[in-house]
Amino acid sequence: MSVFQFFKRLFRKRWRRWRRAIWSCSIVLIVCALLWSVQNIKEQTKKLLTAASDETPLALETMHYLQIEDHKQKERMQDQRAFMQKLNASRGKKHVHVRITYVCGVEEQDLGKLTADGIYELMNKNPLWQGRLDKKGEVWLEQNVVDLSPTCKRQAYISMDANGNLTLFDGPPEEEKVMKTFFQLDVGSMESSLPEDVLKQLEEGIRVQDMDEFNSVLSTFSDYARDMAENVMKPTP
Repeated sequence: MSVFQFFKRLFRKRWRRWRRAIWSCSIVLIVCALLWSVQNIKEQTKKLLTAASDETPLALETMHYLQIEDHKQKERMQDQRAFMQKLNASRGKKHVHVRITYVCGVEEQDLGKLTADGIYELMNKNPLWQGRLDKKGEVWLEQNVVDLSPTCKRQAYISMDANGNLTLFDGPPEEEKVMKTFFQLDVGSMESSLPEDVLKQLEEGIRVQDMDEFNSVLSTFSDYARDMAENVMKPTP
């Protein structure tokens, strides 16, 4: 091997290491920038709540929620760093999956095998993706989205199942493809309070195509949620 070829090969190895380090740093910087912007907004919100609310219970509850979210974001950042460290230490290609979890529905995609550089490139383009390695050593790039999945938007219905539970169905309720069960309804209270056409619509299935409709239906029928405490058997004296 000539001296030129030796240095050329050495340069290629070092360039691969540098490129991986650049991808890692880019992802960390992007995530940090996102966290900083969210944190800045939260700090401003906290100041407004403290100044305008005079420590009302609602303001205190909101601030407590923001503190919980801060803690969750720090945990996500730590998990992301741990994932990148493991990925940097690994060799060869990794099988990669993408999983997007919606309020209603989950979508997964198999991307096949990619190098660490290819994975970093994907994460750089999608900074909200959270990476993890499963027990098989396969990579999962995941994200939670506060929206209905495209499938749910096309064919989701909210109705009542045979046991009186408010339920989300994939398609018309008669097909019995349950996606999610919310809570048990007080049917007697509904029958005495709600118009007959509303009850009929619920029985046939209420079509939900976006988050506004989804939240509206849940909010309407949550007033008739049966108290779970009623179903708890009291101990015999």
